[in-house]
Amino acid sequence: MAACPIVLATDTPMFSTARLSSEVKTLSSDAFEGRGPATLAEAKTIDYVVTQMKAAGLQPGGDIKNGRRTWTQAVPLQRSQIMGTPTLTLELGGKHEALTQGEQIAVRAPMNGSKSVAITNAPLVFVGYGVKAPERQWDDFKGVDLRGKIAVVLVNDPDFETGKGDFGGKAMTYYGRWTYKYEEAARQGALGMLVIHETAPASYGWATVKNSNINTMFDIVRDKPASVHPELEGWIQHDLAVDMFKHAGLNFDTLKKQAQTRAFKPVILTGESLSASFRVDSSVITSHNIVGRIEGSKRPDETVIYSAHWDHLGVGAPDARGDRIYNGAVDNATGTAALIEMGRAFAHGPKPERSVVFLNVTAEEKGLLGSEYYAANPLYPLATTAGVLNVDALDPHGPARNFTISGSAKLGLLDDLIADAKTYGMTYTADPKPDAGYFFRSDHFSFAKRGVPAISFGSGDDWIDGGLKAGKAAEDDYTAKRYHQPADEWEAGWPFTGMARDLQLLYTVGNQLANSDAWPNWGKDSEFRAIRDQTATQRK
Repeated sequence: MAACPIVLATDTPMFSTARLSSEVKTLSSDAFEGRGPATLAEAKTIDYVVTQMKAAGLQPGGDIKNGRRTWTQAVPLQRSQIMGTPTLTLELGGKHEALTQGEQIAVRAPMNGSKSVAITNAPLVFVGYGVKAPERQWDDFKGVDLRGKIAVVLVNDPDFETGKGDFGGKAMTYYGRWTYKYEEAARQGALGMLVIHETAPASYGWATVKNSNINTMFDIVRDKPASVHPELEGWIQHDLAVDMFKHAGLNFDTLKKQAQTRAFKPVILTGESLSASFRVDSSVITSHNIVGRIEGSKRPDETVIYSAHWDHLGVGAPDARGDRIYNGAVDNATGTAALIEMGRAFAHGPKPERSVVFLNVTAEEKGLLGSEYYAANPLYPLATTAGVLNVDALDPHGPARNFTISGSAKLGLLDDLIADAKTYGMTYTADPKPDAGYFFRSDHFSFAKRGVPAISFGSGDDWIDGGLKAGKAAEDDYTAKRYHQPADEWEAGWPFTGMARDLQLLYTVGNQLANSDAWPNWGKDSEFRAIRDQTATQRK
């Protein structure tokens, strides 16, 4: 397939593929032990990134100590870990079946403040998709009493299978996210909730579920954690769920279809219960966001943010090769390297009129917690933050003809990206998997839900060398064999030429915004526009 011409803007800096490769290689090496928050690897990661940011020419933009900015923002987190191996037993019609953590079931360390869990024969209740959405006249719970019971729920939202209905068709709403489902379970008074895993609606396989849920859990420190976390949160394998339904005289597929309608009513899994016993190591720890900054020359109190998370999954369960280090090369050493090099580009170029912040957040893999903490405790006011450009898992291969963003939101920042991409021979492709809910799974969401125009940029899949076939094959291979697995490791053959060009586009958009007095907004129909407009008087 013939290569399309690439036209570069004359004033756009070049991004060094050698530096990008070196930084990703270092950050994802075994020496960094998977960059787990609140581990020895966190200190090593911070030291490395701060050293690189200093060398790139950035200034510290974090917490103020003794009247001066530091390089980090302290992020207090509730840390919770199951001690030893949990005892998990399923009763099916009088027979007791021991469940193995990580195999048939993945139970998360509780985040409701419990120091131990002792659940005995808790009844199981199927609650469909676990959605209560008054604005859509939808209630899967129908007043069922879930006190002392475990709710069993489908992943994604009611439109996923059919692609049409009250939840935006294939595009996932927040009601489809497992985070929402656990929160709603707590609001409904449930003792616990088990999400039934299916690869298509979850958008990832069981290996990802296991590796993300059976290790140490974190949450921001909350006054009333039990208000959003039931005592037991977990996932179960699809085949186990089918077997559970069958033992209760129910058909899984039939009930799944019923759950796609408003008429659905909760169903008790007769004669079935779950028991769980384990101790919990729970404490408050402090992790850190890393913050570099370039102060604006004319309007320093107005801010443009580039963000990416530095953390990954740390050290966990071994894979088939016995590898226990979850290196996180693509996810998200690429984004962290991008921040360092983006900072270098701004530091070595004309000073922007607005301040530019390079925010390397912690605990994204634990639920967007570093960005959530920043957005709840901003170092620079959100009302005068013009926009957030987030990068997460950029493609280290060759350049593509296209780019995408997470989700299908309409906002001025996307319009700017689309216009500027033409300079680089690139076109916009809408999120190819809106049903995966990526909009709610990346750090820009912490800003978006508070009204700040924010996008998470995604590398394209229509490769100049190999087209869509090659790009999609690589993406599918990564999702199946590397995403949230120890195999997400740096490769010597990665050229980083596509990532370098992606960064040129992102520089162009951010630089234009940093040198204008414009305030991008959300589309008129966006649920975030009204939130943004509430602070309009604070923007000149």
